[in-house]
Amino acid sequence: MHTYQIIIEYDGTNYVGWQKQKNGKSIQETIEKVLKKIFKQKINLQGSGRTDAGVHALRQSAHFEILNSIKDKLKILKTLNFFLNKKKITIINLVKKKNFHSRFNAKKRIYEYVILNRQSFSPLNINRVWHIRNKLNIKLMKEAAKILIKTKDFSMFRSSSCSAKSPIRTLEEVKIKRAGEKIIFTFKSQSFLQQQVRSMVGCLKYVGEEKWNLKKFKKNINLKNRLNCAPPAPPYGLFLSKVIY
Repeated sequence: MHTYQIIIEYDGTNYVGWQKQKNGKSIQETIEKVLKKIFKQKINLQGSGRTDAGVHALRQSAHFEILNSIKDKLKILKTLNFFLNKKKITIINLVKKKNFHSRFNAKKRIYEYVILNRQSFSPLNINRVWHIRNKLNIKLMKEAAKILIKTKDFSMFRSSSCSAKSPIRTLEEVKIKRAGEKIIFTFKSQSFLQQQVRSMVGCLKYVGEEKWNLKKFKKNINLKNRLNCAPPAPPYGLFLSKVIY
């Protein structure tokens, strides 16, 4: 068998998420069908991790195995994208690998969340940003973000349907920057709990609106209870930016 890694960009708006599900169309299943059509065999595509319904990816990583080695990489990429581009999915790269697993070999995952912070709605950013009209205090949010860094119990930010064995995670980096009228959040960790990033953004937004001060933000985290979490940010502002091996 020959193992290949693919790097994928996709618009998650009309999908139930990365993983195959009975209740709708997934990114994983959509790509598997095209791979099966091209290679004439059943393909099991393994992703670096799940993205929820409506979440996008700039550089999702996945791998699959096939019986015969690919001779013409460019031709396969063009064929894959011929079928996938109309579904708002594209394969950026295709690389042959040895002893590679897209999920278990991943060392870091980087997510970005984008807020459009202005009064007017943006038709050019539909399903790409979280539009917030009231001006956010970015200085306060940056101070709150420092509290999130390091290893801790992230139970407050964990979805009730999360299947992870432990709520302990190590958040290595949180960056918040203003880019014109947008505020971009960047989170780096080896792994995240279900809805962790969206929940953290929702809570940081409460700080930015000055609904919570830093003391309340820290206290709520330490209570380790989902009921103390602010409403999670919507999925459409979230992007899986990069997977590092």
